[in-house]
Amino acid sequence: MSQPPNNSLRLAIGGLLALAAAMGIGRFVYTPILPSMAENLPLDASEAGLIAAANFIGYLIGALAGATSLLRGSARTWFLLGLVTSALTSAAMAMTTDLWLFLFIRFVSGMASAVVLVFSTTLVLDRLTNAGRGSLSAVHFAGVGTGISLSAVLIASLNHIGMNWQTLWLSSALVTAGLMAVATVLIPAAPKTQERAFALSEEPEIRSTNWFSAPVFRLIAAYGLFGFGYVITATFVSVIARTTPALAAVETFVWLIVGLFAVPSIYVWNRFAAVLGVRRVFAIACLVEAAGVGMTALSTAPVIFLTGTALLGGTFMGITALGLAEGRRLSVDDGSEAVRRMLAILTASFGLGQAAGPWIAGHLHGITGSFQAPSIAAAIALVIAAALASV
Repeated sequence: MSQPPNNSLRLAIGGLLALAAAMGIGRFVYTPILPSMAENLPLDASEAGLIAAANFIGYLIGALAGATSLLRGSARTWFLLGLVTSALTSAAMAMTTDLWLFLFIRFVSGMASAVVLVFSTTLVLDRLTNAGRGSLSAVHFAGVGTGISLSAVLIASLNHIGMNWQTLWLSSALVTAGLMAVATVLIPAAPKTQERAFALSEEPEIRSTNWFSAPVFRLIAAYGLFGFGYVITATFVSVIARTTPALAAVETFVWLIVGLFAVPSIYVWNRFAAVLGVRRVFAIACLVEAAGVGMTALSTAPVIFLTGTALLGGTFMGITALGLAEGRRLSVDDGSEAVRRMLAILTASFGLGQAAGPWIAGHLHGITGSFQAPSIAAAIALVIAAALASV
């Protein structure tokens, strides 16, 4: 049974708020807070990269658990648990200065953000599709960029009045809790009949995808390189701005621009993909992102640097969605179990690249004294990903 249009919009907005809380803030707020942590703890680049890597490893494990149905039971229960954990782990970051506790907290936070992504998307997209309002999925996924933008404004405002890094984390936790409260109301539990139908629809099928075919292998490799390529700039861009005298005046705007350009990115790139094809647009978006990463690495001119951050924000969520869409296309003929496995393998590849990026960048910074070398390596990885996708 379809639901009224206003109910579908409420559901999509609930999804937006959930992703804003757990992904835009819970997962990515570390980037704008990092400069204050690095200055006041202090925290060197290798330690900062290790903390980021712990979060991304947690995200990888959480996403794989969700994609492979290891987390059984009510989708809404896991969704709410993920949101609560996201808020609590942000608050916990303010309660310690121990590196090992930072690693553990951000690891758990990464798992929570992935759980929210998987189960909020399950709760929202299935019902939007059944209601004939699938186009509203763009509203749901705009939550990541919305959360990034909101966190950028929040952290910049608190920095402006001289708040310490602990207050930044506690304020982020409070905002996450507020978004969670609204999302909980807007995303009700699915009717039991729908839950039973969903469970029946997920019975595994016997057919399997050829995981060693050239198109599948190239996509998996490209997706991992993309994870490596985007995450270095996404982690350290605020630190780069803070520590570069010529960019100090625009630090406030750096993360905000990333978020604002991320908001419509999935919708825009999907429109291009409908005309040009998913693989071709995946490659184009990787090249655009490589250009953005290169701009942030090679130029200290504020206009060029901010253009680079805009290109990063305008591509990373779009590429994420395009890669999963292409994976689904390559495996959909072999049934739902093959699709789930494909998404899990792509998530693993992406997660490994994403976890390696900050760790490698931190060590290269220790050797070279700047983020230029790791950023150039990231841009090269994105170019190679584009080449693999376009073959």
